[in-house]
Amino acid sequence: MNASVYSASFAVLKSALAFPSPPLRLRHAPSSLPVRSFQTCPSSPTLLGPPRSSTLATAQPLQQEEASDEEEDLTETVRPSVEPFHDVAAEREIRSFPSPELEVRELEELPEQWRRSKIAWLCKELPSYKHSTFVRILNAQRKWITQDDATYVAVHCMRIRENEASFRVSGSVHLQLAHDMFDCMPKSNKSLVWTLFTLLLSSRIDSVDGRFQVYKWMSQQHWFHFDFALATKLADYLGKDRKFAKCREIFDAIINQGRVPSESTFHILTVAYLSAPVEGCLDEACSVYNKMIQLGGYRPRLSLHNSLFRALVSRADGRAKYYLKQAEFIFHNIVTSEFEVHQDVYAGLIWLHSYQDTIDRERIADLRQEMKNAGFKESTDVLISIMRACSKADNVQEIEKTWLKLLESDCGIPPKAFVYLMEVYAKVGEPMKSLEIFEGMKKQNEPVGSAAYLKIIEVMSKAEEIEITETIFDEYIGSGMKPVMPAFLSLMSMYFNLHLHDKLEIAFSQCATRCCPNRSIYNLYLESLVRVGSLEKAEGIFNEMHTNGTIGTNARSCNAILDGYLASGECAKAEKVYDIMRQKKYEIEPHSVERLQETLSLNRKMVKRKVSMKLDEEQREILVGLLLGGVRIESDKERRNHVILFEFSETSNIHSVLRVHIHERFYEWLKLSSRSNDDDNETPYRFSTIAHSYFGFFADQFWLKGRLMTPKLIHRWLSARVLAYWYMYGGLRSSSGDILLRLKGGSREDTERIIRAFQAKSLGCRVKRKGVFWVGFQGTNADMFWELVEPYILESVKSLLVPDGCLLVNSKPDDFNSESETDEQSPH
Repeated sequence: MNASVYSASFAVLKSALAFPSPPLRLRHAPSSLPVRSFQTCPSSPTLLGPPRSSTLATAQPLQQEEASDEEEDLTETVRPSVEPFHDVAAEREIRSFPSPELEVRELEELPEQWRRSKIAWLCKELPSYKHSTFVRILNAQRKWITQDDATYVAVHCMRIRENEASFRVSGSVHLQLAHDMFDCMPKSNKSLVWTLFTLLLSSRIDSVDGRFQVYKWMSQQHWFHFDFALATKLADYLGKDRKFAKCREIFDAIINQGRVPSESTFHILTVAYLSAPVEGCLDEACSVYNKMIQLGGYRPRLSLHNSLFRALVSRADGRAKYYLKQAEFIFHNIVTSEFEVHQDVYAGLIWLHSYQDTIDRERIADLRQEMKNAGFKESTDVLISIMRACSKADNVQEIEKTWLKLLESDCGIPPKAFVYLMEVYAKVGEPMKSLEIFEGMKKQNEPVGSAAYLKIIEVMSKAEEIEITETIFDEYIGSGMKPVMPAFLSLMSMYFNLHLHDKLEIAFSQCATRCCPNRSIYNLYLESLVRVGSLEKAEGIFNEMHTNGTIGTNARSCNAILDGYLASGECAKAEKVYDIMRQKKYEIEPHSVERLQETLSLNRKMVKRKVSMKLDEEQREILVGLLLGGVRIESDKERRNHVILFEFSETSNIHSVLRVHIHERFYEWLKLSSRSNDDDNETPYRFSTIAHSYFGFFADQFWLKGRLMTPKLIHRWLSARVLAYWYMYGGLRSSSGDILLRLKGGSREDTERIIRAFQAKSLGCRVKRKGVFWVGFQGTNADMFWELVEPYILESVKSLLVPDGCLLVNSKPDDFNSESETDEQSPH
């Protein structure tokens, strides 16, 4: 590279990194919003997504984490992957939104020289400070600063961030230029220039989001009056920068002022929510989209319709089917706006309908007809969705027609198609046809996965074909495929129905060595023991279930052991089980009630004895640990009755086990709608308690004015069980060997009290703030913490939390030694 090229490269680099000039008069012209396109996930055994090849136009979001404290009130989850690309048309579309004008006086127009100097000093100094110093500097200016002055500073910060956005987009170009410069420079200059470039790069990334801080400080001053143009401009800038929580705060403030946000704010905030890989953001995106139409009266652009629809059908956690109404609403808006409906929209709607518990045949038929009228051919994905719907609706004729279409297509037949065909034949009473299909898969060298094996084992076991079921079961277990729990459950159910207790007991023993404890398996074995009169063994199994938090007991297990005690005349033991069932509000089977009245003469006791509603000591400690991890409390206006909201991540194996345990431990407190049946797989990931005054103590200590806080006496409540449930619900074990506990709602003073409490337990810890406070234990302190909490950790998740492992509980910072906003270390 010659000298002229070097000079040109350096000029471009210097221009890109230059600080912005002071703002003059701004008329609302938002910078371009970066866009990304969704990359459809491949089909999975559970969910079959939309076609992978798509030209669906979307307002594509960026999949990056919200910075700072944006994730503070939301649980993270896995979202569909996206790929970046630059769509000039989409950028031009965002610029085309009408917006209010924002005028800012020039510094030269101010009559006082001292005011001009102070404002210029603030514009220069504020962006380099962190939040606490930032606020202190602004507080020192209260005697002279006005709203116009603060508005100028806020707009200046916007200009800085606008330049930073351009810097990030063109970062790869700058790195290449720097690399070219590096090659042509003398060795003596390389170190200096590369250090300069690195400092410039890091200074942009680490700068404080001053625009929002200035506006927030302004809104707290006595002279503040709401400026719609400024709020709109700031909200749009924050949304484009993916600061969805701060953007939403200003969005709500606009509505609280009785104003309707601009179309650009609705659009950008929706895209910002879709950009965030945070659980709960998709629901918020739907809410903002609905308000855009119903409150604002706007007609969203086609790109926004398509982006939100694609996000709904691309959920990878199995909850996409619950968004059918929202998807239908988007489809309705596309049609009524006279936009062209893309083929993927039709395919996605049929896909969502096929996963519903109740199949709407007429709606699916209408969608297929509309696709045909639009000239779209039914793809393999659509045919698979139709087969899924037919298998649920027991529609043999239609599924056979669809099967023939798959055979005639050039594409290979997906394994799911065989499973749906086997399922529908089994439902109409032709299990041997299901077997023929399964055998045909193997003869034609089709890939036989676990879904096909589990389905045929289920079908043959319900048909009570013992030899065939055992042969296929042994073949499946020998193949090493997973999961094996459903196969054991089908096999043991068959043995139970056929009164083959000996075989059921052998299967239970094999299952215990291969799988984690499962309540359904234990209930089958317990009922079988009671049936054959082996009451001593049954009592041991019931006690194991009752004391093992991973398994737990439910109405089914209590009814089983109660029947055993009544049949054998064990009145005292039957009464204890009966008391447990009354305390947990389990429904007693009718025949058991009659025998209780006859054998124990409990009719008088059942009327007079009342069960008092209060938490036992274990429940109180569990609740404190969960509240520290982020469980929410909602109160009525008078703060008399309170509701505990339990929310668990659907992508966390630890939360999947913990939700079943918490559901069983607080069963008597749950709403009727939150109580599931005896199937553990149906335990919801979100459930809540009844509204009760008993939770007033916890609401006063942990929730004040709708915000989570840490009690002042928390250091007295940090027992081993509290720490264990805090760790399971809101903690993680990082790959670097640290145990981290997330403290939601805590302040610096709160963390200091917790540090002192850990010191009293001879545990040294460090505290960092990365959005929220994180309490970390390293090295021997992590081992000591584990020894303290291990007795209360659920058995099924110990392997995921033990310090020797390297698996994450939640997706938060991997290394506790990385840089963060604050870093405090206990003096221990």
